[in-house]
Amino acid sequence: MLEKFNLSGKTVLITGAAGILGKEHAEALLEVNSSLILTDIDQKKLLNLQDHLYKKYDSKKIHIFKMDVSDPDSVFEVSKKLDNSNIFVDILINNASIDAKFDNGNLPTGTRLENFSLKQWEEEISVGLTGCFLCCKVFGTKMAKSNKNGVIINIASDLSVISPDQRLYLDESLPEDEQKVKPITYSVIKSALVGMTKYLSTYWIDGNVRVNSLSPGGIFNNQDEEFVNRISKLIPLGRMAASDEYRSAIQFLCSDASSYLNGQNIVMDGGRSVW
Repeated sequence: MLEKFNLSGKTVLITGAAGILGKEHAEALLEVNSSLILTDIDQKKLLNLQDHLYKKYDSKKIHIFKMDVSDPDSVFEVSKKLDNSNIFVDILINNASIDAKFDNGNLPTGTRLENFSLKQWEEEISVGLTGCFLCCKVFGTKMAKSNKNGVIINIASDLSVISPDQRLYLDESLPEDEQKVKPITYSVIKSALVGMTKYLSTYWIDGNVRVNSLSPGGIFNNQDEEFVNRISKLIPLGRMAASDEYRSAIQFLCSDASSYLNGQNIVMDGGRSVW
């Protein structure tokens, strides 16, 4: 391992750790010797992830906490528990989000703008955007005060730089006003995360906190074959990403290998946003 990638002695907190990308972030960072604080609102999935990681890595380096990123009290409670255990967060990965997945050939109902409820809008914003703000406020502020070269990574999306192509979800058996779409919240949240990244990258510069964002493209997860064929045609590399293909980017962004990178949005989408 190149020494600049070595995260020995560093502790990384990952939000939304029980999701597909959260698991990959965790394994990527354990590979380079970091300690982990894995948080998620789903306690059962967290425990399953913990069991999976214990089989491959040092259990002493893995801590789990149930945390609702949209609830200030929940975030502060985890912060207090870490303080009481003398655990300092050196690196924060804001990964938590609500994502309308194209599973089994379908998106959830009610995603069209004209039918999208204010309740759903507020719920998704509270997790994907407000949650990031709260975690940055709590853990980022401590990083800046400590002046220990803190790092924050916000997980955005290729849809932070391009619009969703709603033709991907076309169901020719349905009239236009019943077609399901990728909801507006996802694009708004992911675009806003890039803006937050740029803001924070200069806000805490005197505290030596670097802030960048990673914008992954779509991950293959046994989606409907027609959908996979449609989206693959939009990507110069001709395929969706494998779930582990973002590991090296996370290792780079979290480590001293990226010590001169700040305020940037790294787009890894197989070239989709180029076309």
